[in-house]
Amino acid sequence: MIEKPKEWVFSDLRLKDMRQDYAAYTEEDFQVWKILFERQVPQLPKAASKAYLEGMKAVNFTADRIANFEELNEILRQTTGWQVQVVSGLIDDDLFFGLLSNKRFPSSTWLRKMEQLDYLEEPDMFHDAFAHPPLLINKPYVDFLERLSTLALKYIQNPWAIQVLSRIYWFTIEFGLIREAGVLRVYGAGILSSAGETTYALSDEPSHFSYDVRQIMTTSYWKDRFQGNYWVIDNYEQLFESLPEIEQVLEELLGTENKN
Repeated sequence: MIEKPKEWVFSDLRLKDMRQDYAAYTEEDFQVWKILFERQVPQLPKAASKAYLEGMKAVNFTADRIANFEELNEILRQTTGWQVQVVSGLIDDDLFFGLLSNKRFPSSTWLRKMEQLDYLEEPDMFHDAFAHPPLLINKPYVDFLERLSTLALKYIQNPWAIQVLSRIYWFTIEFGLIREAGVLRVYGAGILSSAGETTYALSDEPSHFSYDVRQIMTTSYWKDRFQGNYWVIDNYEQLFESLPEIEQVLEELLGTENKN
């Protein structure tokens, strides 16, 4: 593992003046947040992982108030030391992994429009803020996220390596499932922010596999529809403990790629 560039992200010009302007949210923004919140929350007790449900209580999200990052960051600061960092939207890989390796989770502050309630190509604040922060109070989860991102920085100049590591991120942090007391539950933010995919991911329609680093790293993912495959962890410690294998498999795949 590499040494992290200490606090380098905070001087990055791409983050200059990036903050949440809470007073700028419109009545439609609050309505969109409320609709999405009330559509998703009833599913959570029977669908979301225990850690996520505990996190939801800790961050104090409600249907009537769009998440306030200043309040949220104070809660995170007192638990795992993580923070939410405002970004303009999709960001470059180096900034994305740089933020995560410094315990800063990137989040946009804009909300989708009413006509975009059911599908949105680019993640908005509901995805970023509703689905991710509740798990940022879980220590094994954030330790895995930090170390995976630090590993990505080591290979940041290699697009193929980043693509392979992104599959791990995608099928865990965004679209991961966990088995709790013998029952499938959701912890992936991409699922948790989608009422439709929450139901679909836990059904018998897609394929479910036990967490397998090599299998994930050699499987492409879909951005424009529900996933066909989901991988299931036994606990969050399993993610952190798999990091040496992730690096080993990455080096093997890179060696194969270089020979071709």
